[in-house]
Amino acid sequence: MSGLFFLVRLALLSAWNRRLTLSLIVISIALSTILLIGLERVRREVRQGFSQAVSGVDLVVGARGSQIQLILYAVFHLGGASNNMSWASAQNIAQLEEVSWTIPISMGDSHRGFPAVATDNNFFEHFKYRRDKSLKLAQGRPFKDIFEVVLGSEVAAKLGYRLNSSLVLRHGLAQVAPEHSDKPFTAVGILEPTGTAVDRSLYVNLESMEAIHVDWRGGAPIRGFSVPPELIRKFNLKPKSVTALLVGLKNRRRVFDLQSKIQNSPGEALTAALPGVALDQLYSLLGTGEKALTAVSILVTVTGLMGLIAAVMAGLGERRGELAILRSVGARPLDVMILLTLESLTLTLCGVAIGLAALFALIAAIGPILADRYGLIISLSVPSTREWLYMGAVVLSGFLAGLAPAIRAYFISLADGLTVST
Repeated sequence: MSGLFFLVRLALLSAWNRRLTLSLIVISIALSTILLIGLERVRREVRQGFSQAVSGVDLVVGARGSQIQLILYAVFHLGGASNNMSWASAQNIAQLEEVSWTIPISMGDSHRGFPAVATDNNFFEHFKYRRDKSLKLAQGRPFKDIFEVVLGSEVAAKLGYRLNSSLVLRHGLAQVAPEHSDKPFTAVGILEPTGTAVDRSLYVNLESMEAIHVDWRGGAPIRGFSVPPELIRKFNLKPKSVTALLVGLKNRRRVFDLQSKIQNSPGEALTAALPGVALDQLYSLLGTGEKALTAVSILVTVTGLMGLIAAVMAGLGERRGELAILRSVGARPLDVMILLTLESLTLTLCGVAIGLAALFALIAAIGPILADRYGLIISLSVPSTREWLYMGAVVLSGFLAGLAPAIRAYFISLADGLTVST
């Protein structure tokens, strides 16, 4: 045991004597660890945020079609529905015994590239994300009147809107589409950042969407007919259809029964999608980019370990005298092999530890910025099982990388080490 402690001490002293060269190797391994574990953490958080873009919703109901497409426009507000579901069907579902609450969603208009979503106050009360987080207003209040709008955090930040800012909606998503300029909205609330599609949307009530289209037909204003805002309440503003319906159940165990009931009802042809299942299917389609990033980070880590091998191998020739002296004072070839292997293992452990500490410091420093500006929430938490496996693989690889120069040193003879070249 004392011989082992002696070798460890000797390895540390030898490494300190070559600290400049070895510090570069440690930095290389640390950077590789930051990239490998950092990308894994980003991948995990993105996937978790993706799958938890909406929580507590048991079913998403819309017109008959693709479940993935339904999730895309109902949850992520991307694209649009080929057909709407009738308001009567939405009300019938809301009155079912199994249903606790519903959130109607009507889409189609926009403002400067951001989608406008018509809904009701159930959205602010029941919509949740990242498991159990509720929507909160950073400023103002939810909409109450027809021409009031609540802004997502990204909309307010990018467009410079504040409370009482005035804006008009555009018919459709295209930038060249006509505007509802005769019926402006007033911002009465700004939501806190969520890291979801909520941040990139504007929210009005269902009557508002009907109100701005009272004097429109076929996607265009009726020529010679215009209803001023002060007279809009004289018209029937009850919605005729909605884009989708988010449904929460009293008992989640009955979700499959309700899904079957909705999809097989004799009335309107509807699709009822389970958000978790559809989101997993959707994310699996996007997994190629994730795998490519992981492969790149692994290649960078391998490159760092190859640098470790190259540095130790290159320094082996300069250390022949040192190794020969060790042999001359009684060190066995196996002791020399253990010495170089311990050195490589120590360098790898230091690199991984420094890389992990630097990654945590980086997350603590820029995490709030990423959350506020880009909606990317990276938690400062204990490494996951997969991250521990990655770090263990790096340490094991560093140990194996040290075997090549160690085996070579094993076969260096005492005479070769003491021979002076001329």
